[in-house]
Amino acid sequence: MSVFGFLLISIVSEVFASSMLKLTNGFKRLLPSIGVVVGYGSAFYFLSLTLQSLAIGTVYAIWAGLGTALTAIVGVIFYKENFNVKKFIGIAMIIGGVILLNLAGGAH
Repeated sequence: MSVFGFLLISIVSEVFASSMLKLTNGFKRLLPSIGVVVGYGSAFYFLSLTLQSLAIGTVYAIWAGLGTALTAIVGVIFYKENFNVKKFIGIAMIIGGVILLNLAGGAH
């Protein structure tokens, strides 16, 4: 699998884990709590595989930026959180920042 495939799995795992946090009720519910642990464990494992080939600044910018944006989108879609112009602009700025950081620095 490609390094970017590992990064994608890491991002999806982190978004899953973050989304499950809302359902844990303070880690009182077993299945969502297991989802958090497995999701974050998987996220960090695949992130570590990605870091074997790519620069940490680039990887972390992509991972954190897209993870944040996707988690916000999950909140809107699945948890019916408010979506307004400010949230849209914020998500667009996060994605734009990730793109800019990748254009500014090399992958190695």
